[in-house]
Amino acid sequence: MKVSPICLGGMMLGWWGENGYDESSKILQRAIDAGVNFIDTADIYSGGESEELIGRFLAESGLRDRVILATKVHGAMGDDPNQGGNSRRWIMREVDDSLRRLRTDWIDLYQIHRPDPLVDVDETLGALTDLVRAGKVRYIGSSTFPAHQVVEAQWVAERRGRERFVSEQPPYSILARGVEADVLPVCQAHGMGVLAWSPLAGGWLTGRYREGAELPESRRSVLVPHRYDMALPENRRKLAAAERLARLADESGLSLIEMSLRFVLQHPGVTSAIIGPRTMEHLESQLTAADAELPADVLDRIDEIVPPGLTINTADAGWQPPALTDASLRRRRS
Repeated sequence: MKVSPICLGGMMLGWWGENGYDESSKILQRAIDAGVNFIDTADIYSGGESEELIGRFLAESGLRDRVILATKVHGAMGDDPNQGGNSRRWIMREVDDSLRRLRTDWIDLYQIHRPDPLVDVDETLGALTDLVRAGKVRYIGSSTFPAHQVVEAQWVAERRGRERFVSEQPPYSILARGVEADVLPVCQAHGMGVLAWSPLAGGWLTGRYREGAELPESRRSVLVPHRYDMALPENRRKLAAAERLARLADESGLSLIEMSLRFVLQHPGVTSAIIGPRTMEHLESQLTAADAELPADVLDRIDEIVPPGLTINTADAGWQPPALTDASLRRRRS
C-alpha cells in the first residue's frame, strides 16, 4: 500500500476533542483534498465515536476506496475484564464492532495498540492471521511495541506460519527520541513501515509551550497527567528544550510545527507522521510539513538541544515495561 507522508489521526474526532460530525467531516475532507490518503484511528478513541464519525464520512462521501484506513484494538472498551487486551476472544469480537462503526467490509491496517503481557503473541498473531484470510483485514501492525517484542513477533510469525506485522506505530518526536536507538533500526531491518505518533509531542512542539508564557490547558493532561505536570523536573526540562527549539525554528524561517514534523519525516525509517488536529486551524498549520526537508545545520542544532536517542520524559514513551511499574515482578517471593 502506498500512503501519504502525513497520516490523519482520529484521536480528536469525537467527544475527546469536542468534535461532532460536521466539524470532523470538514477536517477529513480538507485533509483528503490536500493529498492525505491515510487515516488512523482506534476503537478506544472517544469510546468508538471516532470510528463512527470516520465511517459515516467515508460512506456518505463515497471516498472509502481512496483511503488507506487503519484502526487499532487492545484498549478496554468496557468494565468486563475480557473487553480489551490481545486475546483471540477479544480480537475476533472487536474487529466486527470496528467494521460496523467504520461502515466498511475491510480494514486496510489492523494494529495491536499495545503489548499485552498476559497473552502470548502467537495467540494474537493467530487471530489476526485468521482475519486476514477471512478478508476482514488486509494487513496487520503493532503500536508502541519495544524493539525486542517487535523482533519476537517477526520470529513467531516466521516459525508458526502466521501473518507478520508489516508496520509499527511508535511515539517519535524531537522531545521523545528513544526509538532512534532500537525500534526504528529494527523496523528498517525487518522491512516494516513506521507510523510515528505524537510527532508534536502531544502539543509541546506547537509553539504554545514557551518559557515565561502562561501554559495552555490541555485535554491530554487529564488522560496522561505525567506528560504535562510542571511540578515534574522532566517536564520543566521539556519546556526549556521546547523554548530553544522554537527559537531555532524562528531563525530557520519555519514554524515550530513545520520543523518538528519535517524532523520526524526525515528519518529514513519513518513512513508517515500521524497528526491529530482538533480544529481546522490545527490541520492547516500541519499540512505543509512534508513540503521540504531540513538542512543539515538545522538537524545538527536539534541534536545539540535534544541528543539522539533521548526521551526527556519517559512518560512520553507511551509504554513502560511491566517490571518497572509492578514491584512484585522485580522481587523474589518469600
